Amino acid sequence: MFRRDERSRATVAEGSALDMELRRGRCCPPAPAPQEPELQRALERALRVREGARRLLPACSRPEQALETTKTLVLCEARVVAAGGELQRRQEARLRGARRPSEGGPGAERVPCRGTVCISDLRIPLMWKDTEYFRNKGELHRCAVFLLLQVGAEIHDTPTVLVDRTLTDICFEGAVLFPEAGPDFELRLELYSAGLPGGGAQGSAPRKLASRLSTSLGRSSGRRARAALEGGPASPPGTGGTGALLLPPPGVPCPRFQLLAHTTLSLAQVHDGFRTHDLIIAADEQSPCWVPLYGRVCCRLAARPSCMDTPAATGTLRLQAPGAEGPGGAPLFCVLRGPGLLCYGSAGEAEAGQEPTLTIAVTKDTRVRAVESGGRGQPPGVAVTNRLGGEEVTHALLAESTAEAQRWLQAFGQHLCDLGE
Repeated sequence: MFRRDERSRATVAEGSALDMELRRGRCCPPAPAPQEPELQRALERALRVREGARRLLPACSRPEQALETTKTLVLCEARVVAAGGELQRRQEARLRGARRPSEGGPGAERVPCRGTVCISDLRIPLMWKDTEYFRNKGELHRCAVFLLLQVGAEIHDTPTVLVDRTLTDICFEGAVLFPEAGPDFELRLELYSAGLPGGGAQGSAPRKLASRLSTSLGRSSGRRARAALEGGPASPPGTGGTGALLLPPPGVPCPRFQLLAHTTLSLAQVHDGFRTHDLIIAADEQSPCWVPLYGRVCCRLAARPSCMDTPAATGTLRLQAPGAEGPGGAPLFCVLRGPGLLCYGSAGEAEAGQEPTLTIAVTKDTRVRAVESGGRGQPPGVAVTNRLGGEEVTHALLAESTAEAQRWLQAFGQHLCDLGE
């Protein structure tokens, strides 16, 4: 029912090999490390829901119940694989840290901040044949489809959409947010489809059969057969009558969701507007879940790093005039956030949301260096240099102490790393 992708199989294979190495004693088990309680709880919850859905599926009495239960099984299976793979990767990271304890010291490379990824306005165009769409000929083919969206161990799904030849596009309303995505995120979209019985053809089959029986068996016999099939007084109890059961009622069909198409989006595909991306088709026209895809998916993909909203550093600095010496001017309450260093007259002005007295641009091209303490009581600080109009403009900001200047210098370094990604 659910077909794992190549990355999931690779994760399971790597985990099995790692377990064998541990059993043979070639790798030392990692030292006790902080557990991942939320991820572990998510895995256990997905396992419980999956088991409950498996028990509920045979008891479904309506097609829509069976459809939602089958969808739940697909989602739970994906969450089990994703959570298990993430736990395995974290275990491997701890093993690598145990093997190389000398690495990752205070001078380790900076790690960019995480952020929020949002995908919205999802639309998948369809390509029906002329005889199906324009002339409305052929058997009515209906499918139930939904999108599974995954970043790391976080998985979301869209509402189920019923598709037939009257639709030209599969549209999924709303937006899906991933609040803890890294700059190297991979957003995987998987389109699942389940074939459904045709509406008009199947619903009219009993009436067509009744009409044929009434004309071929004669008036009296045909009347009784027609009443039995259409729910008359002599019809079976299951059709509203009181007679004996002539034909067994059809059972509830069990839908089967299959992977129809997929694609992967990354930071390179982030754009302000509406973009089209290629889909990889994973099924063929002979599959009962087939929907004539055009091979494209349209959406809006946006990303916002947390450094745009969360201050990297706050504190008091003094702006030194160009060429001047000494302790600098009046103290300014500075907030390093997003694309600038916001300088206020006081902390109260910043908390009240007033306009800053001075804004110094901070981009990935900004250069920051330390200002050493000089004569005439000049304290240490940081110098922020930007190129404006072909000329370099430098703002010297003096701190109250060497430790404070070092704190600002480190905050600028991390912030520039975050903006660079």
